[in-house]
Amino acid sequence: MPRQDTRIESEGAEFLVLSQLLIAGIPTFKSYTNTPGYDLVATNPGKNSAARLSVKSRWKTGAEGFIIKNFDCDFVVIAKLNRGSKDGRSKVLPPEFFVFPVEVARAIPRTAGWGKVSFSKIPELETYRDRWDLIRDFLDVPRSVPSGRKRTDAALEGMQGNRRRHRV
Repeated sequence: MPRQDTRIESEGAEFLVLSQLLIAGIPTFKSYTNTPGYDLVATNPGKNSAARLSVKSRWKTGAEGFIIKNFDCDFVVIAKLNRGSKDGRSKVLPPEFFVFPVEVARAIPRTAGWGKVSFSKIPELETYRDRWDLIRDFLDVPRSVPSGRKRTDAALEGMQGNRRRHRV
């Protein structure tokens, strides 16, 4: 069976990560195509600082790992797209994101040559789920929503305030 072409989905994964960072209030830009080592640049314009992010995506739900050879970045973000499987047996699920500082990613055991990392060999994988705060702290980006409150709570309050104003 020929290998599945997932280039478009890989680009989509980069945009998914980009959108997660923007929603978290972290200014982020997509780098030029095929920039060795990284795909996105997260910034803190006020401090003139940047973090290079390498996005590694897996199309298949239940993927067992990913390949990484270049560590010329500050963070590695794994985007498990969970789009099912070629044979149709796996369910399509929401995407999952795992954020690793490059030092952690470099220390994960991988195969010689290919550089394949098995998810089962990543110690405490779940502790890196949706850890956008690691990038925020690295850049010293201030939180846009007071600590302890969810962005959705603040947004809902704003919507309710708008409704009250318009019900005159």
